Amino acid sequence: MKTILNNLKIFLFFIFLTGIIYPFFITGISQGLFQNEANGSIISKNGKIIGSSLLAQEFKGKQYFCPRPSMSNYDSSASSASNLSPDSLALSENIAKRALENNLDIKSNDDLLYSSGSGLDPHISPLSAENQIDRIAKARGLSEVKILELKKLVLNYTEHRQFEVLGRTRINVLKLNLELDKKF
Repeated sequence: MKTILNNLKIFLFFIFLTGIIYPFFITGISQGLFQNEANGSIISKNGKIIGSSLLAQEFKGKQYFCPRPSMSNYDSSASSASNLSPDSLALSENIAKRALENNLDIKSNDDLLYSSGSGLDPHISPLSAENQIDRIAKARGLSEVKILELKKLVLNYTEHRQFEVLGRTRINVLKLNLELDKKF
């Protein structure tokens, strides 16, 4: 009986330690040091929450940069990939359709041809952004000078690899589109 009682005390101690103390400790550290990240990297405009820099969202209209295609329709509660094999006819048809819609070479390595693994990737490659500049400039009626400003904007929003080795060079579509609306 004494062994059972001791084991129960140890069990309750560790439940208290790992279930209450540790989560409060980690939450306190994250709120103190990384408040924006701990709260979901929320982006607001005029006091209204419009999204998170961590999740892709759909932009309708030719005047905006498009994120990578999403098999979950950008629904974060239904994150999913297509699960189509490289030799799948359906995948080839999807790629051909996206190439036609975006006026891209089907053999290009543009992000707009392939859906992201989770369907929620908020970034595109600089190549993908560059391939969209002409469409956006035409939709917004930009002059040659403004097109150069748009290209500079894309360069300014290019995020480089972490520590020069991790990840890839990328552009956050939500942040870029918000600045696009501000400037043009």
